Amino acid sequence: MSCSVNLRGVSYKHNKKDLFNDINLNLGHEEKIAIIGSNGSGKSTLLKIIAGLITPSNGYVEIFHNKIFNLKDFKRYRNDIAYLPQDVSNHFLCPTVIEDVIFSLRARGENKEDALLKADEILEELKIKHLKHRVIFDLSGGEQKIVALAGLLILKPKIILLDEPTNALDEESEKKIVNILNSIKKSMIIVSHHKSFIDSLTPTIYKLDNNSLERL
Repeated sequence: MSCSVNLRGVSYKHNKKDLFNDINLNLGHEEKIAIIGSNGSGKSTLLKIIAGLITPSNGYVEIFHNKIFNLKDFKRYRNDIAYLPQDVSNHFLCPTVIEDVIFSLRARGENKEDALLKADEILEELKIKHLKHRVIFDLSGGEQKIVALAGLLILKPKIILLDEPTNALDEESEKKIVNILNSIKKSMIIVSHHKSFIDSLTPTIYKLDNNSLERL
C-alpha cells in the first residue's frame, strides 16, 4: 500500500521528560486511522509533529516516502497537509464565512471570481451554503467546525489531521461531522476520546499510552 505518512522512531521531550518514545506509524493512501489516549498522553503533540508544526526530539516523519527532519523540510508539503486544531475559535481570519473560506486561495494568488466558485462548491458539498454570508462568530460550535473544515478542503489537501473534531459538540453536529468525514476520500488521522465517533469512521485505532503507541 502506498503510504501518505510514516513515523520512524519519533520521540518528544517536554520539560526534559519523555512524552512519548520511539513511535512508528504508517498511514496508507486514503486510509483513515484514529489515535486515542488519556489527557496529557501526547496525542495533540504527535499530531502537530505530523503537521509540521513542531519538531520531534528524535526520529523523523516521512511524507510520501520523503524524509522530513525539520520544519523547513515541511514547506513543500504545506498545501498537501490540512490540520484542524481542537479549538477553531482562533482559526478564522475573516469575519464572514465566504471571506474566510476563500482567504487561503486569495493569499496564494488566485483571482476572486475563481475562488468564489470553488467556495460555493465546497460549501454546497458540506451542506452549509446557507451560512455563506453569516458572521462566523455568530455560528454554533458545530457550524464553526464545518466552516473551518471547508477552509481546509478548498485547498484540496491529500492528508487531513483532525484534533478532537467533535469536542464540545452536540449530537446533531457530531453526526454532520461524521457524514462529512466519511464522504471524504483522503488520508486521515483523527485524534479523539469519543469512541462511538471513532467507530463510525474507522476500525483502525491506536492508543498512545505509557510513552508508546499500540494498535488496538
